[in-house]
Amino acid sequence: MKPINVGILGLGTVGGGTAKVLKKNAAEIERRTGRQIRQFMAADKRSDLDTHDMFLPETTLTDDAFAVVSHPEIDIVVELIGGTGIAKELILKAIENGKHVVTANKKLLAECGNEIFAAAEEKNVTVMFEAAVAGGIPIIKTLREGLAANRIQWIAGIINGTSNFILSEMREKGSSFAEVLAEAQRLGYAEADPTFDIEGHDAGHKITIMASLAFGIPLNFSKCYLEGISKLDAKDIKYAEELGYRLKLLGITRRTESGIELRVHPTLIPEKRLLASVNGVMNAVWVHADMVGSTLHYGAGAGELATASAVVADIVDLSRMITSDNADRVPHLAFQPSKVCDTPVLPMDEVKSGYYLRIQAADQSGVLADIANILAKEKISIEALTQKGVIQSEQTAEIVILTHTTQEKHIKAAIAAIEQLPNIHAPVVMIRMESFHINN
Repeated sequence: MKPINVGILGLGTVGGGTAKVLKKNAAEIERRTGRQIRQFMAADKRSDLDTHDMFLPETTLTDDAFAVVSHPEIDIVVELIGGTGIAKELILKAIENGKHVVTANKKLLAECGNEIFAAAEEKNVTVMFEAAVAGGIPIIKTLREGLAANRIQWIAGIINGTSNFILSEMREKGSSFAEVLAEAQRLGYAEADPTFDIEGHDAGHKITIMASLAFGIPLNFSKCYLEGISKLDAKDIKYAEELGYRLKLLGITRRTESGIELRVHPTLIPEKRLLASVNGVMNAVWVHADMVGSTLHYGAGAGELATASAVVADIVDLSRMITSDNADRVPHLAFQPSKVCDTPVLPMDEVKSGYYLRIQAADQSGVLADIANILAKEKISIEALTQKGVIQSEQTAEIVILTHTTQEKHIKAAIAAIEQLPNIHAPVVMIRMESFHINN
């Protein structure tokens, strides 16, 4: 059969890893596809790259990415530049030129994917993006194909390794956020500017993509609630653990009667859940569906070869289907384009959750009664209540309350009222809790 010619845009960590995988496993890949996959051309701005060192000894190297997407002999363009600027232009140009596309660009897909997929449908080409979510974990294929017989009910994922490493270290060592962030930067797990990871943007892009695949809705990143981990206190991680919970930054999407939940925030989960034991830089995605029940998908969420493995898997899939029409391929967002429904995404005030509250109050009688009355007024029931100690010099106590499930607007109203009490000495700390019962 005719070889498949691949053009790679960007030879950084993932691009270099992709070249390495295609070269080292060429024979195995050809056994699977029945045809040769050739690294025909690659583009990178660096002029000092050695193509032999990059596993590209027979590849044409250029600094003009548009030459790659316009080359008549290239069948598949692999975009590994990132961002929403030149990468978007290149992908749209590749589609216009009738090229299939593989990308690891979660930001581009979450923010501009509706436009890109529509263009691909019009040109009868496919955009594949397994590497955009959870690195080497094949969660995109799972949602698009493996669970196609199911009505998916919810997804919860630890999908940012940097944040998970920081929270794991804070729990294990009792260190502050700032101390662990510095360590993560030293080890190369966090960027010099870590905002994208620690404030939830990266996880938000990923859960936005998974929500579309799970529920057949357009990509809605602008409606995804984002809350990061930079303001977390190590004492709350300690108190939560004493109560049987672990704190994780989760991306959560859930189907409800009122609409779709789409959110990223620190979340307390019972320590008995498998998701609670995912530590360090590892990722895990927990999916609950009506027929299969719960499945947990665990592995490396980033890294040169783990992510490259997902990129090459997409190249292999495209090589198998390259002669078919769009109507015979798996739809980009798992559902037929005409069946994608614009189901509303719920604002956070309408989301239901349990809550952890840490309240610094005067150590005197009547305070607990006042707090309980406010919660009762908002129809919030208490699951557990404990006092964590008294600061004698200030005559204050820290009270920790766990609530049963309630609507977020009610907990916000209760917190506002509690903070107005004369015996409350600091803003209330609030962290959401999820038990993930299978009937959710």
